[in-house]
Amino acid sequence: MAKKAMIEREKKRQKLVEQYAAKREALKEIAKDESLPMEERFKARLKLAKLPRNSSATRLHNRCQLTGRPHAYYRKLKISRIALRDLGSNGQIPGMVKSSW
Repeated sequence: MAKKAMIEREKKRQKLVEQYAAKREALKEIAKDESLPMEERFKARLKLAKLPRNSSATRLHNRCQLTGRPHAYYRKLKISRIALRDLGSNGQIPGMVKSSW
């Protein structure tokens, strides 16, 4: 089980990313637009830099929804390999059987 603080920090980052997503996208479009004057594009870059760092989507880290584990995460299932194995062994995932050889 991951620390509660790490799980909560990740939730806080997710909320910030959702909150600032539209603003970030608009500023990025202005900064990329070659037809605009250089000063305007530079101002957009400065505004982008003043936004909170945790509002960037690249700061997010995938975590298991059951345990909070950051490694060995299956994106499709949104859980870690260990949680998947436990659920499968308990028979809580339809169609999944324990394999032994």
